[in-house]
Formats: sequence, C-alpha cells, structure tokens
Amino acid sequence: MHPSEEIYCEKSNKLSGKTIVLGITGSIAAVESFHLIRELIRNGAKVIPVMTQAAVKLAAPDSIEFASGVKPITEIGGQTEHIKHLGNHSDADLFLIYPATANTISKIANGIDDTPVTTMATVALGGGTPVAIAPAMHGMMLENPAVSRNLETLASWNVNIIGPHMDGGRAKVASVNEVVAWAIRLLSRDDLIGKRILIIGGRSEEPLDSMRLITNRSTGMMAVALAQRAFERGADVELWMGGCNVDLPDYIPVRRYASVSDLIGMMDSVDHDVVIVPAALADFTPDKKVEGKIPSDKGFDMKMNPVPKVLPILRTKCGKVIGYKAESGLSRDALVAKARARLEQYDLSAVIANDIDSAGKTSASMLLVTKDRAVDITGTKPAISDMIMNFVSEKL
Repeated sequence: MHPSEEIYCEKSNKLSGKTIVLGITGSIAAVESFHLIRELIRNGAKVIPVMTQAAVKLAAPDSIEFASGVKPITEIGGQTEHIKHLGNHSDADLFLIYPATANTISKIANGIDDTPVTTMATVALGGGTPVAIAPAMHGMMLENPAVSRNLETLASWNVNIIGPHMDGGRAKVASVNEVVAWAIRLLSRDDLIGKRILIIGGRSEEPLDSMRLITNRSTGMMAVALAQRAFERGADVELWMGGCNVDLPDYIPVRRYASVSDLIGMMDSVDHDVVIVPAALADFTPDKKVEGKIPSDKGFDMKMNPVPKVLPILRTKCGKVIGYKAESGLSRDALVAKARARLEQYDLSAVIANDIDSAGKTSASMLLVTKDRAVDITGTKPAISDMIMNFVSEKL
C-alpha cells in the first residue's frame, strides 16, 4: 500500500470518487502543494499532479509523487496526457492550479499553452471541465493592468478565482484549508447557491469586573460546522462568533462579539435569507461591571439582571430563523414540547432541540423540531450540519 492510501478519507468522504488534476506552477507557494495534495486525499480525492519546469525547481517531483501516489506530469509526451486526463472521456472532475503565477494566468487568458499546466488548461477550458485557480504573486504584479485584465477574462469564462489575499505588498495564495473547501464546494451539492446565510455561534461572556466574566462551556464547534457546510453547498456565509475553543475558517467572513449586548448592537446589519443560532447566550448579566478587580480575600454580593432575548429581535430582521434549545434530563416528548413552545413563542422556522447530557465533543443528540414534526438528527456535528442544510434547502 502506498502511503497516500493510508490517509484516504481520513477526514471526510466529501471528495470520494472525485479526481482532481492539480497544476503546480513556479511560485514559492508551490512548496505548499504537498500539503494541499494530502488534504485533498484526506477528504477522498484522487490527485493527479502536473508541474511546470519552474515548479520543479521549487517542489521536488519525488515529494509530490510521495504526497499523491501518482508520478507528476512534467512534460506532455506521446501519452497525450492532456487529452488522457482532461479530454472528452476523462475521469477528471476539476482542474485546479495551485499556485497560479501571473505568467501562467496571462498565458491561459491568451490561449498560450507552452507548459504542461497551460496545455492542460487549454483542454479543460475547451472541454468544459471545471477550472479553479489560486493566484500567488507580488502585489504590484496583481495590480499590473494586463494581469488584472487577464484575471477578469478568466472569471468571465467561469474560471473560479480563489484568493489571493493581500498581506503587505504580497498577494498571498489562499490557504490550503480554503482551497480544499472550494474544491468541495465545486464538486458537491450546490443547492444553496445565491442564498445568504448567517450563523451566530459561540458563547457570550458577561463581564463581572475588569478581569472576570460569566460564561459557559460552549466551544463554537457546531457553528463552525454549520458555516463550513453551508459554504461547501454554495451559500454566501457569514459567521458571528462569541467566545470559542475552535479554529475559525479563514475563508468565511467572521465578526466577533463578547456580550449579548454586543451581539444586539450588530443586529442592524442582518439582511440575510436565513439565520441559524447555535450560540449559547446568557440569560442574565451582572447589574453593573466593577471597575478593576473585585478583591479575592472576601465575599461579595452580585445582582443579576435579565438580558433581552436575541431570537425575537432577529425575527424582526429576518423572516427565516432557526433557533436552538438546550435542555438536560428530559424525555423526548418533553424536549420536543419545550422546543415547540419556543418555536411558537418567537415564530421561528425550526428549533434544534439539544440534549446536553448526551452531547460529546464532536457529536450530539439533537432533534429538528418544526410545527408539525420532530426529526432525529443525532450524529457527528458535520453530519448534523448537513441535515440542517438539507432542511434549509428543501423547506426554506
């Protein structure tokens, strides 16, 4: 068994059965292609690497072969590799160029195919295979009118442009995580294209003094899983996150809040098609924040005031809101009744009822409750996210 087979579908099967031809060109970011190949395989893809001679100077073909289990194509020969892999009867599902230099971008936009990567691009564009590129170059090269025009040309041909992201004077290539997310987005269900979805997650943190706060144990993992799956299915996603213990996707716009008051102050910018709220928000906040630090050598009294409920405020901004209801120690019927009471009280589209006693770090026991039914969606958090997005797509 080749080492690449040992990691196949290690993270997910979202790219299972998909073949990606990966073009690698002569940017220093080519060194990241090894990690990209491994992550694509971990999500189920077969990767066929194609390298320019400039890329070969930066990323050793042997290391790319080790990463993919496939000997990289470094020249077009008698096997007509461009037709074999991207022709009319090819098995390739996506032609992805990572990184894409200004030189390669400009050649493709002008029909020049003097490297294995540009020749592959010519065939992919002519044959209708989806194409995506992740540009990487100095910022001044990106601002060159010719390069900008060539990128616009490729975009007008439905080439998917991933990044780049400006960092000082550099147009940095998109991260490996972002490119993998785009590959999944382009090769999976696209039933949420054009939908604007807001996910509000994490935990609120109500200040007690300048150092201490009152919060809860929510990690934010459910919100991140929802945002990722919505993105992968084509939606325009925004993530509002409170306190959390999970890495946030670098390819999804994120806004942070601390207290419930902070979150309410953000509500005027809600103009989304659907809002989903797995956030664990406080019901009470201290009557007043103590400036400085409360002395630790004696007790103190604290008065708590109720905070405004976020869901009814959201309903005035968006017609389709999915809330969450976490309970402990209830029977299924009692949990459904609690969720349905909240649904009716706030006129929500659905409520996700959560039994916190059976929740794990990466899985949960949940019910999707509407006015007329309650569906068990227990599973891993990515699986639960997919089932919630099914509901959004089919019902909302």
